[in-house]
Amino acid sequence: MTNTRRSFMKQIAAASCFSIAPARVLFGADTPSNQLTRALIGFGGIAHSENHLPYKGSRLIGLCDPDQLRVKSGLAEAEKKGWGKIKGYKNFIELLADKDVDIVHICTPPHWHGCMSVMAANANKDIWCEKPMTRTVGEGKRVMEVVKAKKRIFRLNTWFRFQGNFYGFGTTVKPIRQVVESGLLGKGPIKCTFGGGQGFSWKFYWSGRVNLPVQAVPKTFDWDMWLGPAPWKPYNRHRTHGTFRGYWDYDGGGLGDMAQHYLDPLQYLLCKDDTSPVKVDYIGPKQHPDVVGRFDRFVLTYADGTEVILDGDNSLKDEPLLRGSNGVCVYKKAKNTSTLRIKDNTGWWSDEKVVKFLAGLPEPAPQITDFMESVRTRKPFALNETNGFRSCTMFNLTIVAERLGRGFRFDPVTLRAVNDEAADRFLYQSMRQPWAKEMWG
Repeated sequence: MTNTRRSFMKQIAAASCFSIAPARVLFGADTPSNQLTRALIGFGGIAHSENHLPYKGSRLIGLCDPDQLRVKSGLAEAEKKGWGKIKGYKNFIELLADKDVDIVHICTPPHWHGCMSVMAANANKDIWCEKPMTRTVGEGKRVMEVVKAKKRIFRLNTWFRFQGNFYGFGTTVKPIRQVVESGLLGKGPIKCTFGGGQGFSWKFYWSGRVNLPVQAVPKTFDWDMWLGPAPWKPYNRHRTHGTFRGYWDYDGGGLGDMAQHYLDPLQYLLCKDDTSPVKVDYIGPKQHPDVVGRFDRFVLTYADGTEVILDGDNSLKDEPLLRGSNGVCVYKKAKNTSTLRIKDNTGWWSDEKVVKFLAGLPEPAPQITDFMESVRTRKPFALNETNGFRSCTMFNLTIVAERLGRGFRFDPVTLRAVNDEAADRFLYQSMRQPWAKEMWG
């Protein structure tokens, strides 16, 4: 590992004299040799989604995975999808050292997202990273710093702030943002409730198992590489592949799976892309130190008093998604309506009144929603390392509260817990070597 890493760093240093813009961008030709290229790190279930393996906006040239059986199936699947015979890298270090790769897709479990994003940025690659952006606030802060310093283009793979229906809400995020920007909800703090009653599922079935027996590591699987920066644990298949989300070392259960999908659009529609909550409160059972459990409720509070409530036990199922300081409420679309519903102190607005009101509101500020356009123009993608860090911080704060079994206060400027060393240890967790050195320098 050490020799491989040294070789990787030498190759990156040798390449650093070149322009940060890919050569294919500079030449701008459409021939295969001048198209933007990409490679996949990780080939689990998410790698098959439309934004990764089949994506046609750039040319797929390779992939890697610590499970060689997945590499084999990935190469076959890539050929079936029309990419021809692509490269199967020994590991992601070899992939990052390949000067022919412009963009890396990080399709790994979350415990790798931070370290790989930093290493990819240092290797002068642009980055398309799966959600959640990182497992901890400290990792997210470091990714943001390095991506900016290296002038890379970063995309987080969730998209509801700019396209598609917002899960169970029934509409896009755009009209909700317009309502908030219009001032219809009053001048004071807004109360936001997220749970089953508002159309959002926390997937509590993502839980691990205690007292796992030690199993033999398959000969085709590099367990140490799969663990990477995570603490060493004896191998058991349930820690890997489709069930890794149930263990704190690698993810955060249903929160890790869904929170950034939900909370990133919420952060956007609340116009809070540049800040974070100052306090988080937790109600729920005591958590196992290794295995993720469920929660009953979190309350995230911003400096202006705005509250975001994550309802885990469905006790708030009748609450609106948004409740303004003046009593005006926003509810999800119903079967007999064409868009979101609004209720004020006099009662429900008619569907026609809501439609007319929305039609008269100004459009939200434009965003670049084509990642390849961002890469070519070197302008930030709609969901990037900065706003993505802030939305990831929202749920990383809840993870810390859940593991502590209590709430704590947070400083959105210093990005530290306020007078709380125990919380800070979860916000800034350690990593195994050599990955800690790669992450922190």
